[in-house]
Amino acid sequence: MYVFKVPFKTLKLLGLVLVLALGILIEQRVVVIVAHLPTPIDQVKTEKKVMALTINVDWGGEFLPGILDALDKYNGKATFFLTGRWAQNNPEMVKEIQARGHAIENHGYSHPHPDQISISANQEEILKTEKIVQEITGTKTKYYAPPYGEKGASGLKAAENLGYTTILWTLDTVDWRPESTPEIITKRIVDPAVRFGIKPTREGAIVLMHPKENTVKALPNILSRLANEGFQFITVNELITLEGVGDTTS
Repeated sequence: MYVFKVPFKTLKLLGLVLVLALGILIEQRVVVIVAHLPTPIDQVKTEKKVMALTINVDWGGEFLPGILDALDKYNGKATFFLTGRWAQNNPEMVKEIQARGHAIENHGYSHPHPDQISISANQEEILKTEKIVQEITGTKTKYYAPPYGEKGASGLKAAENLGYTTILWTLDTVDWRPESTPEIITKRIVDPAVRFGIKPTREGAIVLMHPKENTVKALPNILSRLANEGFQFITVNELITLEGVGDTTS
């Protein structure tokens, strides 16, 4: 029987060609995925004096009553993005937020870094929270605020696959930092600083907050000063549908 022998150098060359071809295929696949990533909404283009206040909640439940009272006083509505684990442990507060007329949306279940887990793991995070919130409120979530504001392919594709719109922000209170006093928090929203040579537009802005003590102290001042300028505070859904089409400024 004749045995066909291939020189070792030829085998090495064939192996190298195979590796290069596989690398090209993988690279093309990654490019395709990235090219089709949905764009998160961080602001809506409008000339109307409206803002969407968002409160991301995974802790700080003791400060939510103060936030709700301030919103009531100035007739403002906000969107609360809840983690599933927090909602599961605080169903009565979830119901209170809903009863006060605010929107409740999805912040994932356990507050992981979306960029560090797979698409399927991100989908599981969103779906677990969706189920918990729906059981408490009777309403299905449809907007997703990724933890840490991460906007990599994994989280964005997961949200899109489930029919969610990813929400980021225009103005960040950075209220979780110890040095963020009520005065600093207020200024970041009422008179935002120039960034990269651009003054952020407050009309149609999405504002990011968390349930912190200094946020409770700053919120009445933010609401009163902006209300005096004619601003109204509406939910994310209302903001996105205000002009008929949601869009970003970036």
